[in-house]
Amino acid sequence: MSERGKSEIRIPEIRRGNWAQPAFRISDFGFHSDFGFRISDFVLGSLCLLLTFATSAAPPPPPGMALIPAGIYHPLFRSDTDAKEFPVQTFALDVHPVTNAGFLDFVRANPRWRRSQVKRLFADEHYLKHWAGDLDPGPAATTNAPVTWVSWFAAKAFAAWAGKRLPSTAEWELAAAASPTGPDGENDTEFRKQLAVWHASPSPERLPPVGTGRANYFGIHDLHGLVWEWVADFNTAMVTGDARGDSGLDRQLFCGSGSVGAKDTSDYPAFMRFGFRSSLKADYTVHNLGFRCAKDL
Repeated sequence: MSERGKSEIRIPEIRRGNWAQPAFRISDFGFHSDFGFRISDFVLGSLCLLLTFATSAAPPPPPGMALIPAGIYHPLFRSDTDAKEFPVQTFALDVHPVTNAGFLDFVRANPRWRRSQVKRLFADEHYLKHWAGDLDPGPAATTNAPVTWVSWFAAKAFAAWAGKRLPSTAEWELAAAASPTGPDGENDTEFRKQLAVWHASPSPERLPPVGTGRANYFGIHDLHGLVWEWVADFNTAMVTGDARGDSGLDRQLFCGSGSVGAKDTSDYPAFMRFGFRSSLKADYTVHNLGFRCAKDL
């Protein structure tokens, strides 16, 4: 117990990966019960038990996944009628992007997603073009490198086959906001510098293995610095209403002055991700676009 008049609990709160730390203070005014202990001690102990129960309520993430605590996502762009922030529930996220080896297991179990059999409705003509064959990634696609040249449809099918799903934009951005040292890298100068360098650099012809970079605060590797990644709602990037139509398009977002309404006009990597997602279609495959899976807890 702390000194008289100083006992307190601090309950951390994540806001878009940012740990605001409001103090929940219990002042010890020296009141005592008839049983010889201070009332504040009893209250403090009860709250500690409640907090322990609350933090242990979420089940552990499955193997190969890490837990991302609940938080608040602030979108880069929004219309006047859109919410300023979106709550994100606790979820699990793959520690690494899906590899060529992992995707090979998928196409072995699901022949219709093999390169020679996939329907053009679900993947363009470049689908898995770097693989040597239907069931042979070959030398250009090492087994421990992230799988690329896969469509959104294929990524979504893989996730369902694995008993998972694709992360939402809000989930992905919340997890990716973490630097190696904290849940919000917004004020980490070195982290932001590294992001800017990667987003301004061309992808290598042969991708390195997953997990070679430093993990972020949540234990997730390669959210930055390796490949772009599909998200479940990528096609809502340039719309403010129903993603199946264009009636909600905010025309201001298409011009250069649209950045004036951005949450952070200096966040160059966020603009790059926003622009890249808005350029995609579900059947597109790209040489540096892969994915990872998420799961509800």
